Amino acid sequence: MERLRVGFIGLGIMGSAMAMNIHKAGFPLIVYNRTRSKTEPFAKLGVPVADSPREVAEKSDVVIDMVTDAPDVEEVLLGPNGVVHGAHPGLIVIDMSTNSPEHAKYFARELSKYGIEFLDAPVTGGDIGARQGTLTIMVGGKYEVFQRVKPILEAMGKTIIYAGDVGNGRCLSSSTK
Repeated sequence: MERLRVGFIGLGIMGSAMAMNIHKAGFPLIVYNRTRSKTEPFAKLGVPVADSPREVAEKSDVVIDMVTDAPDVEEVLLGPNGVVHGAHPGLIVIDMSTNSPEHAKYFARELSKYGIEFLDAPVTGGDIGARQGTLTIMVGGKYEVFQRVKPILEAMGKTIIYAGDVGNGRCLSSSTK
């Protein structure tokens, strides 16, 4: 199985547990968080810590963001030191933050200008599900991209649902709450 290099942005209550499960599953990992102290558990395990979302993108095949909301997603993906500035052919972004279908479509459209594939993949299951790796993940985007990253998603969740086009992960997520 191909071991994609994973970058994880956003190490809050959910994100830190999700990233730790990716690390435990054996994927090469690099992490970033605005509050540097939240990266310390990863650094102690030998996981590289990036100085910016740009650096995460430069050193990853797949970048996952799990930040608060749309303005934060926009900053880490499209901001002055964002993922787009570290983009390279084949890069995939998975936005696991809570946003609207409209935001997901906007991010997909903007990232496509840089040749970046995009999946929206909100989660349910809370911090316990994040720690136990039993989240439900609803994914919208290109099916072939979803298939490529599915092993990464399976490191974080028990139920992985492909929902169709970008934005549909958000739609399905809203209907399950």
